[in-house]
Amino acid sequence: MSTTLVNTAVLKSEIRLFRREPGALFWILVFPTLLLVILGSIPSFREADPDFGGLRPVDGYVPVSVLLGLIMAGVQSMPQTLTGYRERGILRRMSTTPVRPAALLSAQMLLFGGAALVSALLALTTGRLAFAVRLPRQGFGYALALLLAVLAALALGAVISAISRSTKIVGAIGSAVFFPAMFCAGVWMPVQTMPDVLARFVGFTPFGAAAEALNQAAAGDWPGWGHLGVLVAWTLLLTAGAVRWFRWE
Repeated sequence: MSTTLVNTAVLKSEIRLFRREPGALFWILVFPTLLLVILGSIPSFREADPDFGGLRPVDGYVPVSVLLGLIMAGVQSMPQTLTGYRERGILRRMSTTPVRPAALLSAQMLLFGGAALVSALLALTTGRLAFAVRLPRQGFGYALALLLAVLAALALGAVISAISRSTKIVGAIGSAVFFPAMFCAGVWMPVQTMPDVLARFVGFTPFGAAAEALNQAAAGDWPGWGHLGVLVAWTLLLTAGAVRWFRWE
């Protein structure tokens, strides 16, 4: 059997398994959009606010919801799955078959990356249809920033998987990373409302830089090269760490 056919078979198998995980489906695909709907249902969130540059808070929370799906997929779900496979010896047993562990890792990244992108599309569509939030005016720049943010989230998840030897450990590390990531993405305080010093600091984190880049593209500007550079730098650094520390057994 060719490598392409093997990889395709692994991907199809992982998709079937993923569809049987209602918890992961909810938190990645449903929860970010549900949070947007809840916030958008608050009357004051549909009124222009000077703290948001004259925009409505619901306008500012669409990029936050987009990033929340990425965080759920990359930081929470993927590491749990990969570490569970390693803990149960699935990766070790795969090494004796034509299916290489790298095929499984690639399938996982495609699956969770794709789920994060679908979650982003749901948030953007719901924002537009339910609350008349304008679609990103700089579409190509938004797509580029979103793609880089997905890669950074997956790389971060790969590092968490690499340094975790059990599902209990990956759960603890994932939670320790999850809440700061949500803060930097703007879940509690959108980046545009943060004090300048805090906003500059957050801008050097992957999700803070992604939030800034998405906001700029949504407003019609090209995402700042500095923010895109931060995303690229984090992706390369985290990927190098994952390659260095990841063990199949």
